[in-house]
Amino acid sequence: MKKPVAVRDIKAFVYRCPLETPVETSFGTMSDRPMVVVRVTDEDGHQGWGEIWCNFPMVGAEHRARLVDSVFRPLMKGAVYDTPRQAFDALQAGTRVLALQSAEPGPFAQCLAGIDMALWDLCARREGQPLWRYLGGTSDCIGVYASGLNPTGPERLGRAMADLGYTRFKLKIGFGMERDRANLAALRDTLGADAGLMVDVNQGWTLDQAREQLPGLEDLDLKWIEEPLLCTAPWSEWRALAAMTSIPVAAGENLMGEARFREGIDSGALSIIQPDTAKWGGISCGLPLGRAINNADLCYFPHYLGGGIGLLASGHLLAAVGGEGALEVDSNPNPLRGELAGPLNRVENGVAVLGEAPGIGELDGLERLESYLIGER
Repeated sequence: MKKPVAVRDIKAFVYRCPLETPVETSFGTMSDRPMVVVRVTDEDGHQGWGEIWCNFPMVGAEHRARLVDSVFRPLMKGAVYDTPRQAFDALQAGTRVLALQSAEPGPFAQCLAGIDMALWDLCARREGQPLWRYLGGTSDCIGVYASGLNPTGPERLGRAMADLGYTRFKLKIGFGMERDRANLAALRDTLGADAGLMVDVNQGWTLDQAREQLPGLEDLDLKWIEEPLLCTAPWSEWRALAAMTSIPVAAGENLMGEARFREGIDSGALSIIQPDTAKWGGISCGLPLGRAINNADLCYFPHYLGGGIGLLASGHLLAAVGGEGALEVDSNPNPLRGELAGPLNRVENGVAVLGEAPGIGELDGLERLESYLIGER
């Protein structure tokens, strides 16, 4: 039996990095990049690191860090957990009413996901094993794809990512068919016929709008269309959409809860399912979910858009789950990702190698990010 985790302390840290080029989506624009890091320390001084999703709204990073310090820290200090999953279940049960009372189930789930990541990282580091192996994986090689291609001149960023070794690319659409098709044509001309192209609508269409827009995408050899509808749309609408296109349909980053994901797996509408380990479930729920997706003959492609710690954890989770999926890597410059992502900064023919460092790997890049730290470490 593996050693329990006796928690000495837990702390959250907020980082913010300004952007020269804002990140555009169909629902809004990011003018800076935030990151909320969670550090858990056990009674022997071992530490583990996690990351909490916090991209929107702009004040969300500070809010989530305060939730960790004010709600989760008092519950965890001095507690002993046999496993990270036991901690996840205990903390979820202990905060369920407060999450409902405050009408904030999302932020609470995101905090819990980051804490869970940190506990798994701590356990793997303590055993001297890379997280992918500690979770039962057999290979440290994972596919990756370039994400976050904005609607303004996406071919330039696409070319830069291809030069770094990427072979698959995802464009944000939902800005009008004329503009969307022009961007996809520019990407195809720049990247060539063999490049894998995907599109992300970011929940930007109704079913009627999808019916109007989808025919204009049918001839473009797309690997998938992501979140064309609201994540809360009934599965009957998702099935109707899937029936009107030959393009595989993807979703999952905004689903929350085991029941909702099971509905997605069973819906018959989705070909690709994309849980975000920093947004819901962490590793404890993400590992069995990823395996369930693959076992259902669907494809597990973990979603991720944040800093380097959550990206590394997502990569290790993908390696442990296995399958034909690939890890989403944001193409836009972001030192909060680049300084921490380590092996994920090295891509060859669409593949990255995670390596043998304990846990999610070396995080010495945190020292180089202190100028972006809000408050004290």
